[in-house]
Amino acid sequence: MSTILDIARLAGVAKSTVSRYLNGGSVGEATKKKIEQAISETGYTPNPFAQSLKAKKTNIIGTIVPRLDSYASSQTLIGLDEQLKQMNYQMLISNTSQSLEREIESIYSLANQKMAGIILLATEITDQHIEAFENVKVPVLLIGQEHPDFHSLIHDDFHAGYEMGRYVLGKGYRKIAYLGVTERDISVGVKRKQGFKKAIQEVEDCEVRFYETLFKIPAAQASAREILQEFKPSIFVCATDNIAMGVLKASYSEGMTVPKDMGVTGFGGYDVTEIIHPGLTTAKFFYKEAGEKAARQIVELLHERPVEKVTISHFEIIERESVDNLFQRRL
Repeated sequence: MSTILDIARLAGVAKSTVSRYLNGGSVGEATKKKIEQAISETGYTPNPFAQSLKAKKTNIIGTIVPRLDSYASSQTLIGLDEQLKQMNYQMLISNTSQSLEREIESIYSLANQKMAGIILLATEITDQHIEAFENVKVPVLLIGQEHPDFHSLIHDDFHAGYEMGRYVLGKGYRKIAYLGVTERDISVGVKRKQGFKKAIQEVEDCEVRFYETLFKIPAAQASAREILQEFKPSIFVCATDNIAMGVLKASYSEGMTVPKDMGVTGFGGYDVTEIIHPGLTTAKFFYKEAGEKAARQIVELLHERPVEKVTISHFEIIERESVDNLFQRRL
């Protein structure tokens, strides 16, 4: 690969002159043509990361992700990356593998690398996060969680939970197991459940039990098998699509048929939920579009333009084969 030194030698100019040209500095017309000719002959491509770190103002957005093996995270990152590229910004990803300690370290590390801004795909916001954001003094945007002191883009978890509750009740289900996650995750663990509870309060003669599990399919499968033996619900409402797929596996292992013996719903709208059989009824969130919107917002913040403190991304209930209509079955 060609370097700035190669370009300087070929053009017969100083390395500092080539660097000044590449960074938009003033260079004579004759010298400019020599440098451009040398770049053309060598096929040299400047390293945007290195350029940005040398500049007074970078064009790199640091993005902190709790896990890369997540459909929601990957789709959000695709949206962020595509939109930032269109706006001539680069994205640097820091994966923390769901470690709070690594998440806090990444905030300071990215700031030290002169990131123009930081985007955090958050699962929870602790006092340590707040302290770090205040210390680094870099524009910050949260995705997935909200905090009054920082700009946030969130999914409409409460209303998604509410509409899913109304949908399930409208199909005639009254013995329901809600399989959620830890309440440390405000969006997934609290707001979806709160929305669902609001819908349940609008009907009578409904037996609902609330449970918690982990985000991974095997953990959800194990939890579901215990619930099936203890409670025998007519439907599982699951806080994520992965949890719902764990429940589907558990139902098959118990010799049950979905939706004949039991219904299942999820939240997320992962691509796989359309492919599996039966197709999963789910509340679809638009992660890629949210990433695109977040990219535009962080750039607005960098230019000190007004941005809504909280932006809410929409959702859609996708009806598939994993839920039956009990009212029609009774006729």
